[in-house]
Amino acid sequence: MDRLILAHDLGTSGLKATLFSEAGELVDSVTHSYPTEFSPGGWAEQEPENWWRAACAATRELCGKRDAGRVAAIAPSGMMMGCLCLDESGKPLRKHILYCDQRSAKQAEAFTERAGEWEIYRISGNRPSASYCAAKYMWVKENQPDLFKRTHKLINAKDYLGYRLTGRIATDPSDASGTNLYDLSTAAWSGPMLDAAGLDGDMLPEIVQSTDVLGELTREAAEALGLRPGLPVMTGAADGICATVGVGSVMPGKPYNYIGSSSWIGVTTEKPMYDPKMRIITFAHAAPGLFVPMGIMQVGGGAYAWLRDEICRAETRRAGEMGINAYELLDSLAADSPPGANGVVFLPYLMGERTPHWNPLARAAFVGMGMTTSRADMIRAVLEGVAYNLSVTVDVFREMGAALSEMIIIGGGAKGALWRQILADVYDLDMLRPNYLEEATSIGAAIIAGVGAGLFPDLSVADRFLEIVDRASPTRENQAAYRRQKENFLAVYNALEPMFPRLLGEATA
Repeated sequence: MDRLILAHDLGTSGLKATLFSEAGELVDSVTHSYPTEFSPGGWAEQEPENWWRAACAATRELCGKRDAGRVAAIAPSGMMMGCLCLDESGKPLRKHILYCDQRSAKQAEAFTERAGEWEIYRISGNRPSASYCAAKYMWVKENQPDLFKRTHKLINAKDYLGYRLTGRIATDPSDASGTNLYDLSTAAWSGPMLDAAGLDGDMLPEIVQSTDVLGELTREAAEALGLRPGLPVMTGAADGICATVGVGSVMPGKPYNYIGSSSWIGVTTEKPMYDPKMRIITFAHAAPGLFVPMGIMQVGGGAYAWLRDEICRAETRRAGEMGINAYELLDSLAADSPPGANGVVFLPYLMGERTPHWNPLARAAFVGMGMTTSRADMIRAVLEGVAYNLSVTVDVFREMGAALSEMIIIGGGAKGALWRQILADVYDLDMLRPNYLEEATSIGAAIIAGVGAGLFPDLSVADRFLEIVDRASPTRENQAAYRRQKENFLAVYNALEPMFPRLLGEATA
């Protein structure tokens, strides 16, 4: 009987516990959600104890259906670039500040002035931004000094889960590389970056490999999860890097596109990819010595969810009455609008933006609407706006010499055939849909766990898990319209950019 591998994926909206067999079969998956607290000024926080409750509940529900004694290894994955302050006993001192939180823009500016924008980019692979850990740590230090003095370790989400499972605090290179404080060339914390941020390196966790055994499952954690104590728990990797492993991008090449709440395009390389305009960034891979250049949107599929919940409530109700998913109905409506959405442009900057603008003040907008504009045009404009924004990453990869012909697409947004076709047309690439769309991160964590436990020889076993089931190829007759509208999309951003600080100031006054 196959042994089982347990993957914990700690995401923006919930924790997913997934079991895989060592043969690569998805056995079962359970998700328990938790809330995010959003506040004016771009704040976004979560309560860490909710993560642990979700991990325990999801694991008990998942493993209670079968012989939990078959579980042979565990690995966590989680959202990157957060800020969790732990005291000396390992207790969180405040709520976790999420990756999308933009409150620390002033701290990011100060960090940039001290270290230099290009130098930060060259050393860490990432440009300085309020999205990254360094600026968030600086914000806590400046705005909650008493709490910061009591802080023993500053860690990310998946590392807190690892700590609760094993009692050991450590991180891996992928999560470390999302801090602005990690040196890609030395694979260690950067003294110059720590000095520029005014931070003590002792407050950061030790760095170990993703496939290293972090520790054994403690008796207390085992009882809470319904598992046996002593199970090996691997360090794991950040969600984006686990997804990279999960789609099989563990050797140079093989780009992929994830469309979830946030969205990104990544590819594996032997060296960091330094864009002269700093539009893309580079993380450390779970495979030692490799790297993952990426272009990352703050809100990708989340823009479609916002449209569903705030603009298309009537359609969502109608979909419920029809017994179908709301997105199916929205997709069918969007298909009634032609490529280019009859001139309607949507900027998908609902929480600022990273690639390509790196502007935390950027805001969303519909532009180009008239009396003849339909709801179908607006829906299609949202799908196209996300595609235009992501396509800049494809442009950069090509400028940097990457040979691209096809791309795997994963995440909830990959379910819609219309969106896949839009992306194929806008990117001018074949888009490949695998059998599992929302499991790549969990698959990556499972592969990491399997390698660490000796069940797999190395990370290149994704073909045990994934099978390509659909291919969308570019439609030449649509591409001229998309090229024109992409130019309009970029021009609209440039025209509105000076207004964003004023609009944000009035919204928070």
